[in-house]
Amino acid sequence: MKLTRLTAGLALASGVALGALTAPQALAGPDTNILNVGIAAPDAGRLDPHLSATTIDKAVFGWMFNGLVRFKPGTASPETIEPDLAESWTASDDGLVWTFNLRKGVQCHHGYGELTAEDVVYSLNRAADKERSSFSSDFGVFASVEAPDTHTVKITLKNPVPSLLGLVTNYHGGNVVCKKAAEEMGADFQKRPIGTGPFMFGEYTPQQSLKLVANPDYFRGKPALAGINYQYIPSDSARDLAFQSGELDMVYGKQDQTWAERTKKMDGAVVHVMEPAEMSVMYLNMASAPLDDIRVRRAIAMATNRDQFMEFKGRDVTRVANSPVPQGYLGHADMSEVFPGYDLAGAKALLAEAGHPDGITLKVIHTALPGMLGTMEVFQAQMAEAGIKLDIEVVEHATFHAQIRKDLSQVVHYSAARFPVADTYLTQFYHSASTVNTPTGITNFAHCAVADAEIEAARVEQDPAKQKALWKTAQEKIAAELCGVPIYENLQIWATRDNVDLGYDLIGSLTLGPPVTETTQFRK
Repeated sequence: MKLTRLTAGLALASGVALGALTAPQALAGPDTNILNVGIAAPDAGRLDPHLSATTIDKAVFGWMFNGLVRFKPGTASPETIEPDLAESWTASDDGLVWTFNLRKGVQCHHGYGELTAEDVVYSLNRAADKERSSFSSDFGVFASVEAPDTHTVKITLKNPVPSLLGLVTNYHGGNVVCKKAAEEMGADFQKRPIGTGPFMFGEYTPQQSLKLVANPDYFRGKPALAGINYQYIPSDSARDLAFQSGELDMVYGKQDQTWAERTKKMDGAVVHVMEPAEMSVMYLNMASAPLDDIRVRRAIAMATNRDQFMEFKGRDVTRVANSPVPQGYLGHADMSEVFPGYDLAGAKALLAEAGHPDGITLKVIHTALPGMLGTMEVFQAQMAEAGIKLDIEVVEHATFHAQIRKDLSQVVHYSAARFPVADTYLTQFYHSASTVNTPTGITNFAHCAVADAEIEAARVEQDPAKQKALWKTAQEKIAAELCGVPIYENLQIWATRDNVDLGYDLIGSLTLGPPVTETTQFRK
């Protein structure tokens, strides 16, 4: 199949198609009822919702998959969770046993049959398996997942958790895959995923696009759009030009003030600044010299000029990060008084005291994604002023994720949003069990282990006040240890053409992209 992408003016090579599908053409949206979306990436990651943690893929998963429950479209608050594949649910008084009653008649994409409790059990067990999931540690609290009948799922926990519903939303490991498809495809499932959402796989062309088609059997009704053309356009200028010319209907924004202000001035453009904020942190590998010396880590913190980042990123779209847990999360505590302030002379003095009067050199592996790379370049310049040289190796995004999890970078710049409860962030980034390059590793790049007791105690504490006190103590210990240096929290920025009706008010989205639902359409 030959397709034309107007943005590049080049013929696309044949892609990976499923069956005899006709992929949507890359033409202007209203003429073909195809929503053309531009993302700032050279290619897809792994199109498996249990494996990929990248911003590139998250939005797509939100369009293709469902969870037992979901965030109401356009929101990112636990208070807005509503039924999805489950019509209703109950919990035991002790919070250990949860029973979900599934909708009947939900169909898996491309004729893979009705979704049943067996698919949900398979999906949650798959999400808990470290060999098949990047989020296995999230599900370590599950004692069992059972299917008493074809439309009932029973989850038994080892102990209560701050938000069980958060684990089974349409997000990360909570996305439900269709068992038959996943087992038949094996590794190919990463490029031809099968879910139950409003849009389903059409065609994937490496380094060009992913094309989705409307799911005519979607349980909430056939989508108003015929499909989505998700185009990989790493160049900011090329992406902006395609949006300005009308070739793109929705575009991932460059997360800075200038981009937002410039795009607002375009004819027919609507800029969306939304929650959740992705917190950018420079995690310091305390297991490697010279970062095993807290004086060196403190010098790095003192050499970090957060005000400069605010000017670089823009104060309307960015806020200063002040804690190991992002603002707005249940349990967040402001640690501004604990983290050292900017003091370049003090940083140099500390390095000399630690035995490095001529400075130090640190090995860094970093993604080529433009937004993140720009932040690292500013950080690199700030560190150089203090005599701290960052030897940066720039790699493509999937390689970056693979290598930092092998503990190959002394400083890891990681930008992330998680389910907005303190336990999630503290567990994944600061609990010793999550230390990278270990059997249970996930994203503890710092080898931090100072707050394990508080994190674990808060997880099972039933008194909300005591739970928050434990989370605060954990944040105090992590900040004092300087396991990492929080830099800023960047809100999500997207833009749409004014003829795009999303079908809801966009306040936030945990998938980091605007939900495209069965009600999304072009205005007449």
